[in-house]
Amino acid sequence: MRAALIIAGKDLSQRIRDRSAILLGLVAPLGLALIFSAIIPSGTDSFDVKVGVINQDTGAISATFVDDVLPAVERDGIMAVTSYGSVETLEDDVESGTLNAGYVFPAGFSEDVASGRGGSVLLIGNVDSTISTQIAKAVLDSYLSEVDAVGIAVGSALINGATDVDELTAKALATPTAVALADTAAANRELDATTFFSAGMAVFFLFFTVQFGVSSLLEERWYGTLLRLLAAPINRWSIIGGKALTSFVLGMVSMIVLAVSTTLLIGAEWGNPVGVLILMIAAVLSALGIMAVVAVVAKTPEQAANWQSIVAVALGLLGGTFFPLSQAPQVLAFFSKLTPHAWFLQGLGDLSAGDGLEVVIIPALAMLSFFVVTIGIAFVFGRKRVLAL
Repeated sequence: MRAALIIAGKDLSQRIRDRSAILLGLVAPLGLALIFSAIIPSGTDSFDVKVGVINQDTGAISATFVDDVLPAVERDGIMAVTSYGSVETLEDDVESGTLNAGYVFPAGFSEDVASGRGGSVLLIGNVDSTISTQIAKAVLDSYLSEVDAVGIAVGSALINGATDVDELTAKALATPTAVALADTAAANRELDATTFFSAGMAVFFLFFTVQFGVSSLLEERWYGTLLRLLAAPINRWSIIGGKALTSFVLGMVSMIVLAVSTTLLIGAEWGNPVGVLILMIAAVLSALGIMAVVAVVAKTPEQAANWQSIVAVALGLLGGTFFPLSQAPQVLAFFSKLTPHAWFLQGLGDLSAGDGLEVVIIPALAMLSFFVVTIGIAFVFGRKRVLAL
C-alpha cells in the first residue's frame, strides 16, 4: 500500500509540475462552462412578456379585459402591462423592442360585439418576439372565447323566450366552465442550462484527466523505467494500484473543484452534495476503466493518447454533454445509455427534482457496471502486455 501511495504521489507531482492535468482537468472545462452559460440562457430564468394597451372603447367588454384580465395576468407574473394613450407611441415602443406586443381596442368595440356585428382588436407584435406575441395573443383569444360563449348562451336563452338580458348575462358569467386546466407544480428532472453545461463539461473532460494515470503505465514501459520498478522489491499490484490511484485522485479533484467553482461563479445547482459525490465517484471509476482498456490495447504512448482522445470525444458527444438529450432524436437518447456521461447527467437531473438519495442508485450502479466490465477487459489484455504478470 505504501509503495502504491509513493508511485501515485510521484505521478501526481509530475502532472502538477507540467500543468497538463490542470489545463485539461480544470481550466478547459471551467472555461467552456463559463462561455456556454453566458451565451445560452438558463431554462430557469424568468421570462417576461412586456405588453402595452390602448382602450379607445367605452364599453364593458373591453373594460373587463383591460381592468380585470390584464391585471390578473400581471399578478401571476406572466406579463408586465403598460397603458398608452397614443397608438403611434405604442407602435414605436413595440418596434424598438421596449414592448413585445400591444393591444389596441378601437372605439365602439363593445357595442359591435354586443350587437352581433363582431368587433376586432388590433394586436401589434415585435418581429423578434414571436413567442411573447403568441403569449399575448393567447391571453386575448382566451378572453374573447369566453365572451363568445356568454353571447351564445344569452342568445340561446332569448330565442327560447327569456327577456332579461342583464340577468342572463350575469348567470352565464357565473356558470363554471365544463373543463378547467389544473395548475400543478411538477418536479423538474432536467438540469437548467448553467448546471447542465457545468456538469457536462466536467464529465466530458474527466476522461481526458484520468488518462494521465493509466497512460503513464504504458509510458513507463515505453521509456524503460517500468523495468526498474519491476526489479525493485515492490509488489506488482502496487504499481497498478499507484497508477489507478493517480487517475482516481486527478478525476475526483477535477470534478469537485469544478462543482464548487461553477456553483460560486455562475450559480450552478448540482444538488444534494452526498448524492453528487456518489455520482462523481462512480463516474471517475467508469472513466478509469474505459481509459485503461484503450491504454492496454495501444502499442505506444502516442497511439494511446490519440485513441483515448477519440474515445473521450465520441462518448462525450453520444452521452449528450454538449446538448440536452431531450432535444435529440429518440434513437440517440437510447444509445446514450451506453455511455457513463448520460447516466451521470441523469443522476444529477433526478437530484435536481428534490428527490432523496435513492434516485442516484441506478445511475451510479450503471456507471459502476462500466468500471467492472472495462477493468476486467483491461486486466485480461494488459497483464502480459504491460506487466508480464
